Amino acid sequence: MEKVAILGAGIMGAGIAQVAAQGGYQVILRDLQQSIVLDGLRTVEKNLQKAVEKKQLNAQQRDEILSRISTCTDLAEVHAADLVIEAVVENMAVKKQIFAELDHLCQSHTLLATNTSSLSITEIASATRRPDKVLGMHFFNPVPVMKLVELVKGMETSDETIDIARQFVKHIGKEEVVVHRDSPGYIVNRILVPFINEATFVVGEGLADAEAVDMAMKYGAGMPMGPLELADMIGLDIIYAVILAFYNEFRDPKYRPHHLLSTMIRAGYLGRKSGRGFYRY
Repeated sequence: MEKVAILGAGIMGAGIAQVAAQGGYQVILRDLQQSIVLDGLRTVEKNLQKAVEKKQLNAQQRDEILSRISTCTDLAEVHAADLVIEAVVENMAVKKQIFAELDHLCQSHTLLATNTSSLSITEIASATRRPDKVLGMHFFNPVPVMKLVELVKGMETSDETIDIARQFVKHIGKEEVVVHRDSPGYIVNRILVPFINEATFVVGEGLADAEAVDMAMKYGAGMPMGPLELADMIGLDIIYAVILAFYNEFRDPKYRPHHLLSTMIRAGYLGRKSGRGFYRY
């Protein structure tokens, strides 16, 4: 594997492009508009410059990494990639359309990966004639910092595909875990989001306020950040959407979102991005 294409030049796509280029791969960063692609490239440049200032890289290494990243807006230009990682909007119809196009454009050996955190790998793969070469490759934000990548098998994803993906993840300096069955939330979000929801229940039931819940989990359970601080950072609307998706998929009452979440969202309390969540910012 030599060439990797990243579809989507937002925060996640730019981060994936950076770590792939740092791993020595030739990278194509693609988005619909040139302005978005250039914004993504500037994000990579800023990240690498910070690494130089922290003496984690030297200027020559920074320039070599940047030289391995090319940009485009035409999807056809990714045809020579050995691995395509899609990181666009979380919309099933959009992803299936992209994967159908990639299936026709790319070489027969090319692996097609999606960075989705919630959508079905099996359904995305159904848009192609190579479901054995389609997998989930879920990176975490911020990509250059977070070490984990969840590799998710769809119903027909082959063991060979997972093995190649594992080699890629190790080559870019990350740690991988394999999720053996396509299931909402995979590992991290399947555990993390209900944890945040339960913390919301504690506040909603009047057992303690947000500050007390976060302090209890930091000093009593050794966690670096309390669950409600984390919820504000992620976005309460995102947390609510994920836990509701779990509830709708599994029909298990343990995934029932507390009504405090939906009430806060209606009030515009979305967390850090809106200036108000469980805390004021």
